[in-house]
Amino acid sequence: MPQQTMNTLAVVFAVAALTPIGVDLLRRWVVVPAVVLEILLGIVVGPQVLGLAHDDTIITFVADVGLALLMFLAGYEIDFARIRGAPMKLAGMGWLASLVLGLACGFLVHGFTFASLVVGLALTTTALSTLLPILRDAGLLPTAFGVRILAIGAFGEFGPIIAIALLLSGQAPAQTAIVLLAFAVITIVVVVIALRQDSGRMRKLVTTTLGTSVQYAVRIAMFIVVAMLWVANELRLDLLLGAFVAGIVFRLVLRRSGHDETELVHGKLETIAFGVFVPFFFVVSGIRFDLRALLAHPVSLALVPGFVVLFLLVRGGPLLMLHRHDMPRRERGDLALLASTALPLLVVIATIGTETHTLPTHTAAALVGAGLVTVLVFPLVALRGRRAVDELEPGDRQPGGNGARHERSDQRDG
Repeated sequence: MPQQTMNTLAVVFAVAALTPIGVDLLRRWVVVPAVVLEILLGIVVGPQVLGLAHDDTIITFVADVGLALLMFLAGYEIDFARIRGAPMKLAGMGWLASLVLGLACGFLVHGFTFASLVVGLALTTTALSTLLPILRDAGLLPTAFGVRILAIGAFGEFGPIIAIALLLSGQAPAQTAIVLLAFAVITIVVVVIALRQDSGRMRKLVTTTLGTSVQYAVRIAMFIVVAMLWVANELRLDLLLGAFVAGIVFRLVLRRSGHDETELVHGKLETIAFGVFVPFFFVVSGIRFDLRALLAHPVSLALVPGFVVLFLLVRGGPLLMLHRHDMPRRERGDLALLASTALPLLVVIATIGTETHTLPTHTAAALVGAGLVTVLVFPLVALRGRRAVDELEPGDRQPGGNGARHERSDQRDG
């Protein structure tokens, strides 16, 4: 292995190990999510600042594994039984409204060009995979508020992935639609085959191997991830689609085991992902950030706050309107902020734009820079708002007001 690669591996894992310490030290002044510090420290140790870490094929591969596992866990968290009904309906309507607004904003920025599609789709993303560790650490995933975020994030991840395949793959939309249909058929076949297995036999094998070196459930999970990635690659679809769908498939397969076994397997997968590969991806995302291209163009610097505002307008605006009858204003604001958080898919879309020479490098850097700002700022503000709401005593909510109405809607969603 090249020495530079070894140096980068050592630096990246050192950053990943030091990040929790930094988060703990900063806690006395401000609560900073670990992913935020990982990205910032990645920029610092990367070639743009200290030059201690550099990207290459091996580093890219490990980071891609981290992104795939992040998308896999995002798909795994989608519990359709929990988000069905009003959360899913409102989330779907919100994403369609965001798509219309995003494409309109893209046309305003770049006119009727391919670049307008790139910008428009980028504005419709929600970084559910990035938000998951933040929401989990804040204890919000089991709540009704967390259910809404899961539904919004599912559309904010899955919708853009499908749109990327249809509009940015370089293939004819009709051909891509046929390929997507083939992928859906393969996915359904995999699910049917898996569900036909004897649940007692699977449960016994999962249970008896959880504490041994066999780890059957973890091996099956990794096999499904790699298999779906392989299928997506063979069909020339974005690999993120394969990882996301793999998470959904594995949840359907695993639910035939007992609840305790499912929780244990979930914990083991999170240990592998968030303990090793996911922080690697976030640190490398900071290393890859083209800070020089951004600083070299004053116009690009001005675009960063403009794109931040557009993220809020395109993703957050429709949700503020759609949830105006079932959530109080403060919680709608928190919901809009979290929905407007974007990064992993944003990087993918911006990279497609630059590789196809349809999006200027400095514009792509401004987009990613705006995505970094959303990850740095929006969750912090939203979680601070959530803590303020959670600290209210039940008597502090006015009977019949927005708070009471929201509590009733939470009970319906639950």
